[in-house]
Amino acid sequence: MQAGEILKRRGLISNEQLEQSRQSNSPNVIQAAVELGFVNERDAMQALAEEVGLDYVDLREIEVDLKALEGFPQKLIYRQSLFPIGIDDGMIIVATSDPLDLYPLDEASAVTGKSIVPVVAERAEIARLVKQHLGVGSETVEGLMAAKVDDDVELLDQIETDGSELSEMAQEASVVRLVNEILLEAIETRASDIHIETQSDGLQIRYRIDGILHPQPTPPEINRFQAAIISRLKILARLNIAEKRLPQDGRIKLRVHGREVDIRLSVIPMIHGEGLVMRVLDKSSMVFDLRSLGMNEKVYQTFSEIITYPHGIVLVTGPTGSGKTTTLYSSLLQIRSPETKIITTEDPVEYQLDGINQIQVHPKIGLTFAASLRSILRHDPDIVLVGEIRDLETAENAIQASLTGHLVFSTLHTNDAAGAFTRMGDMGVEPFLVAGTVEAVMAQRLVRRLCKHCKTAIKPNKEDIPADFPWDRFAEHPDGAVLYQSVGCRECRHVGYSGRMGIYELLVTNEEIRQLAQDRASSWDIRRAAIKHGMRTLRMDAWDKVIEGQTSIDEVLRVTRGEAV
Repeated sequence: MQAGEILKRRGLISNEQLEQSRQSNSPNVIQAAVELGFVNERDAMQALAEEVGLDYVDLREIEVDLKALEGFPQKLIYRQSLFPIGIDDGMIIVATSDPLDLYPLDEASAVTGKSIVPVVAERAEIARLVKQHLGVGSETVEGLMAAKVDDDVELLDQIETDGSELSEMAQEASVVRLVNEILLEAIETRASDIHIETQSDGLQIRYRIDGILHPQPTPPEINRFQAAIISRLKILARLNIAEKRLPQDGRIKLRVHGREVDIRLSVIPMIHGEGLVMRVLDKSSMVFDLRSLGMNEKVYQTFSEIITYPHGIVLVTGPTGSGKTTTLYSSLLQIRSPETKIITTEDPVEYQLDGINQIQVHPKIGLTFAASLRSILRHDPDIVLVGEIRDLETAENAIQASLTGHLVFSTLHTNDAAGAFTRMGDMGVEPFLVAGTVEAVMAQRLVRRLCKHCKTAIKPNKEDIPADFPWDRFAEHPDGAVLYQSVGCRECRHVGYSGRMGIYELLVTNEEIRQLAQDRASSWDIRRAAIKHGMRTLRMDAWDKVIEGQTSIDEVLRVTRGEAV
């Protein structure tokens, strides 16, 4: 009996759904039914296992015995979606997603000379094991992929080649598929950055997920594709593949599974070859909603009021990758209206926002933040966003814009909110101008959220917790005297965390702080005055997230080390 008929007889799909699945381009009916959303793959595999009298295994719950891989034909792993998971009394236990096809199992037995014990598992989980134990791109490296290019990744821009040998190699189907697989894996794991680094012992690929770099296993054979991989990515970004001595920056536009994805590519020559970093901007996954960023209610209400001021400067500070752009975009979208003209000048424009006029700066042709800001003011804006205040000229233009009745948003790289005043003073801005125009400074960081599926409650021990932990607020919390720690499960890929949220420090400028800024007071003096007037520091906000069970003590210490009050 065919697999589709089994699912229909067991009531998992209807006759109409079976016919639609048969007409799909997927390799088999079950895969088509899963992709079309007719049936859950786990239910389908369990039904097939029961029908043929085999065990169903959840590959997320077992430990793979890597000895079973020794001598097992890799072509069967890739072509037939098999994976050896263990050895029992001399027999190899092999997971398959198609228990009705016995020929690959017989071939595996003939090649290894051992008996095969098949078990049924989900195709997606078998693919995960392949990537985990054989590495990203291993299938392509084996040269076992189909000649056609995977259409899961669609280029939105036409690419041009120069006809050179390296260019032709980069366009080969196997190389195209390999690069597509690297990009797909990153997008599916929610990676924000892809690092491809040439080391003395070969190529290393790492994905930054929730702010942490995770090395990706890759087969040693991938090293001979190193030049082709780098050339393929440079071609996609319209860069010069012959130039290997100078840094280059470019952009790739893709459509992946129907979602538009922008990738910013940076190439830097290093001693063992070129290093690539790609920032992944998945437009469909971004939601710019100020309320959902993690601000507590009081900070949200205060900040929401500040961003409606008619003029002044609002600064958002923090290191690279701390979510400053997300906060600014969310702020602009919250105050956007048909009666308000908003113009931004950015480097680069990361996301295109409807109803907002955005300018991409080009320093090479003289279109800097300062130059674009001067031109913006002739376009009668109400609100201006300057991507970053980097120098005296930009700072002075931003201050001039605020003094002439505009609300100006921008970012600075400082460790805390109070440091923004001294930073602008260091640039050469007159202290009385800073004191008179800066209305508020928001400092922020990102902490990882505990996985809701596996976080575990613990009884806190005062000796193991930093001295600035707010035990009084902890005792008053309605959930009782428990904290949570990370564990790791299949839902979070055994990391213990899933997603990130912001921690915030909002300094609202009052008369005392303006006077301190004008008197060139230190950032410590300004910080103490702000705390006296009710400012909650990054560390205080982070502890609140711990007490609420949203993140862990370890995460707070990692992100706010050295920032205790």
